[in-house]
Amino acid sequence: MAEGTVRIDGTTLRLPGGVRVRFIRTLRLPEQGTHQLPPGLGDFPIRRVEDYPHTTSPEMRARGGVMLPVYLREAMWLHFGGSTEPAALQVGVGKVCAVSGKPWTGALARDPQNYVVLPRQPWLDGINSGKGTVRQFVAVPLGLGATVEGQVTGEEVFGGVQLQSFPLNDEQLAVWREEERLRAEAERGLGGLATTTLFAGTGPVPMPPPGAVPMPPPATGAPLPPAPGGGPMPPGAAYPMAAPAAAPQRSAPAAPTRAPAAMGLGVGGSMRQEVYRDTWPRGSWAEQPAGRVFVHLVTPPEWRRITGEAPPPSPVDRAAYTRAGLPWFEYYDNDAEDLAPADALGTVKPVGDWLGDDLDPWQAPAPGQVEPLGDAPGKPIQDGDW
Repeated sequence: MAEGTVRIDGTTLRLPGGVRVRFIRTLRLPEQGTHQLPPGLGDFPIRRVEDYPHTTSPEMRARGGVMLPVYLREAMWLHFGGSTEPAALQVGVGKVCAVSGKPWTGALARDPQNYVVLPRQPWLDGINSGKGTVRQFVAVPLGLGATVEGQVTGEEVFGGVQLQSFPLNDEQLAVWREEERLRAEAERGLGGLATTTLFAGTGPVPMPPPGAVPMPPPATGAPLPPAPGGGPMPPGAAYPMAAPAAAPQRSAPAAPTRAPAAMGLGVGGSMRQEVYRDTWPRGSWAEQPAGRVFVHLVTPPEWRRITGEAPPPSPVDRAAYTRAGLPWFEYYDNDAEDLAPADALGTVKPVGDWLGDDLDPWQAPAPGQVEPLGDAPGKPIQDGDW
């Protein structure tokens, strides 16, 4: 992959340095209490903005990047499984850092930390707003003040999600690759019986639970090997995954260009999930990002108008999922240290405070439904001015 190039591979965003990011549909949590990690219910389809010059707005084309369709109050989480080399990944929501709560910046910071470390961090379900917990990402329209961006900055200008990746610097990367080469040789010498992979500075990465059947990449789910879920979808689980989206339509525009109903991310319920502290030595990361991308969130009607494609079906009913006995998840890594919650993010109010009560009934999972987890194809994506 060329330097700085971001590509779409199916439903996966591939950033330079081996970073893989998927956007996973999930169940929205109640806004009261703290919950287990909800399951992954399929990937959001993603498309390049530049493939639709006649139906996207000038603002979208200026920022470039990609777009995905999301319903009002639909929840999502970011899955990082499949990332091939250590990386520091910044995640912005309306150009507010989802880890530190600070304004978006083109540089890494450790005090407070404004990035997640891959592959140590297998996924991110929400903003870092509590000790050992996050508040779930939930889609809301701009203009109400309900987004994280609006509540932290007082303005709603950008919306969407921003990603920026930093690889190890040349010296550290060379050391890590040599360690990986020696480890691979040792595994071959042992007949491939090793059960964990050691990444310098990151500790052991959890492998699938005993008896689990790994899912083939890139359609993996949540825990590290594969699995989604506001937490995870464990390997081998048969959840209703979204069907692959059709190829982009290049026919004549279905409607004149207009300003889209822009969407951003607010927060919903709290769940048990840690955002891990960086344990690499200071100075390990490259000073300049290897790649970045702006992810636009559009409403399903806008998605159909822009692309000519049908959006995914409406979000899955939460009570029906639980009644069916399908699993929820709990993930714990004994060797990792949780970051302190970000002060600015801790005061963000849930979307229910802005949009009213949640009418979708809640049915808590039974104890047996909670599963413990763990101790470049495509064309380049055009970046823009954001």
